[in-house]
Amino acid sequence: MAEETKLQMTEKWDKTFKKSEKVSHRKVTFHNRYGITLSADMYIPNGSFEKLPAIAVCGPFGAVKEQASGLYAQTMAERGFLTIAFDPSFTGESGGQPRYMASPDINTEDFQAAVDFLSVQENADPNKIGIIGICGWGGMALNTAALDTRVKATVASTMYDMARVNAKGYFDSEDSAEARYTKKQALNARRTADYKSGIYELGGGVVDPLPDDAPFFVKDYYDYYKTKRGYHARSLNSNGGWNVIGCMSFLNQPINCYTNEIRSAVLLIHGEKAHSCYFSRDAYADMTKDNPYSDNKELFIIPDAVHTDLYDGGGKDAIPFDKMEQFFRENLK
Repeated sequence: MAEETKLQMTEKWDKTFKKSEKVSHRKVTFHNRYGITLSADMYIPNGSFEKLPAIAVCGPFGAVKEQASGLYAQTMAERGFLTIAFDPSFTGESGGQPRYMASPDINTEDFQAAVDFLSVQENADPNKIGIIGICGWGGMALNTAALDTRVKATVASTMYDMARVNAKGYFDSEDSAEARYTKKQALNARRTADYKSGIYELGGGVVDPLPDDAPFFVKDYYDYYKTKRGYHARSLNSNGGWNVIGCMSFLNQPINCYTNEIRSAVLLIHGEKAHSCYFSRDAYADMTKDNPYSDNKELFIIPDAVHTDLYDGGGKDAIPFDKMEQFFRENLK
């Protein structure tokens, strides 16, 4: 068994959301099967003494647990669940070298490792474990649900399929062999240059300053990651971003190939006006096609909501926590 690395973790409250008096909070660590030690915030409902249904939360892609995932975890703990929000491998306070790399395999494993950890907690019921993935981690959560039979219920909120967007571009606008070849040429040239210099070049986080002609979804990200609303010093998207080659393997390692074999319950939540809504609509169609277990799958669209409204509510309580609580109550039993 891998020995966990001692991580440098801050004990101060440095979240982008207010601390709740309804739950207790502490830092915890766990490891994945590759021996990478992950950092997480655990939230426990005050006054709970029995074994609780448990939920692991991660995302968005390029964010840290002090942002949206922590808000989701704390709020669900207020509603009676034991929860953790964790930083993925190579990011935030979690371990893994080199930094700022992503992997469809290792990042799916991160979710499974979170399930490992929750399964052995004295105050968690190992038969009542769910997961929540936000943005790019929504796609990773579906990939986990297709693989891990211990996961009894999955929520994917404002999801991205990171393999699809890397291989085909936004709105599938670069879905051709020629476009992919051009990307591969640039990425492999970058690999050579990085190896020669000994430094991985960062791709840059959310663009700053914001160009006047920026597409709406870029403005949407800026409004969250680059303002007091969601900025965090450890967030990749708020700062230097992933390594240029950090997401390269998503180009030819698709995820979510077997979602129509998921037997457990799945709730997809997306904003009606989100640029990314097509990911959830298509994921739901793929998941329910020829699936004899489609009755416990649902696509829930939030009227007028954009992508980042489901990060923190967008100032209009867009995150349907009542719906999520009902979903987990019905399926973690």
